[in-house]
Amino acid sequence: MQPYKFRDVEEMLDSLPKEERTITEFLRSLVLDTLPQAKEKLSFNVPFYSLRKNVCHIWPGSVAWGKKTYEGVSFGFTYGSLLLDETNYLDKGTRKQIYSKKFLSLSEIDVTLLKSYIFESALIDEEVYQSKKLKD
Repeated sequence: MQPYKFRDVEEMLDSLPKEERTITEFLRSLVLDTLPQAKEKLSFNVPFYSLRKNVCHIWPGSVAWGKKTYEGVSFGFTYGSLLLDETNYLDKGTRKQIYSKKFLSLSEIDVTLLKSYIFESALIDEEVYQSKKLKD
């Protein structure tokens, strides 16, 4: 799917244009500060953050999905469809589950709101895990 594979998050960061790297590093810090227990791993060449399962990811636009690239940095929520998004902050697109928000600059990031979505995603992750555990 992708013509290259990064060894780790640092190598991926080193490949990014300056503005994308700045946004990606800021979002990465935000996730790790908000969910210090989250595990970070590369999947599809971008950082994913998990607790029980994947909670969110950061997709810099210059990291190709197949042959497609775009501007900015997308912040996606695995359980986006379960988040309470009364202000329609997140882009639902045609996806059924993963919702995201694209940032073209740091000034576009509403830190308080994004943190609330990250916290809510962590709660949903635990709820999904517990409900599956009860079924087993």
